[in-house]
Amino acid sequence: MTIPELALLVAVGFFAGVCNAVVGGGTLFTFPVLIAAGIPPVLANTTTTVALLPGTMTSALAWLPQLRTLRLTARILTASAGGLLGAALLLWSGNTVFFYVVPWLLAAATILFTFSRWIVKRAKSASQRASEWRLLAMEFASSVYGGYFGAAIGILLIASMAIAGQENMQSVNAQRNFLVVFINGIAAVLFILRGVVDWPVAFVLMGGAILGGYCGARVARHLSNLWMRRVVTAAGAFFSVYYFVKAYG
Repeated sequence: MTIPELALLVAVGFFAGVCNAVVGGGTLFTFPVLIAAGIPPVLANTTTTVALLPGTMTSALAWLPQLRTLRLTARILTASAGGLLGAALLLWSGNTVFFYVVPWLLAAATILFTFSRWIVKRAKSASQRASEWRLLAMEFASSVYGGYFGAAIGILLIASMAIAGQENMQSVNAQRNFLVVFINGIAAVLFILRGVVDWPVAFVLMGGAILGGYCGARVARHLSNLWMRRVVTAAGAFFSVYYFVKAYG
């Protein structure tokens, strides 16, 4: 690996770490770079998941004060189960299919998030218990997607929480970072056990992602609810268009 290649991987890892901390979607930047470097799709995907995990963990640590009053045990178990299932599906089916499925998932999540306040108003008659079960179901589906590919998984999780009635974007972003640790963590364990990780590339990306994740979390905590919503909507629209062009263009 040459010095320019090392520098590029560190820079991409840093940017991916920042992106994951603020709104998600770091895989969007690392995955195409690894593919362009000649790494097979499944290996590029699994290596990205392992490499970005420490950065996600540092982001979650920066958000911990926002989580102290929340009960997350059931949601952690749900996220872990979904992440494991998604990772198993990836290893079983390969990466070809996701190029056609991911754009639709991202577009749906962005639409749900953008109109979540209107949807919540319409659903106010539902009981709190029913709302909690809906949240678990939506987060499980999001976690399966996250274990399978994971680009912009944060948007799917944020959309789920918004539909469930959560409006404090600082708290929502904290929960999103925390849950992604378990989704990607369980997937990473499976990928490591199966020996499908390019470790030299993973370690270089990891170094940049750790620093980027911590810096990104510090920036995100100072954004207002309105700007956080705008960032999420804009990111979702960008990711959707990007993958529609890649899959169908």
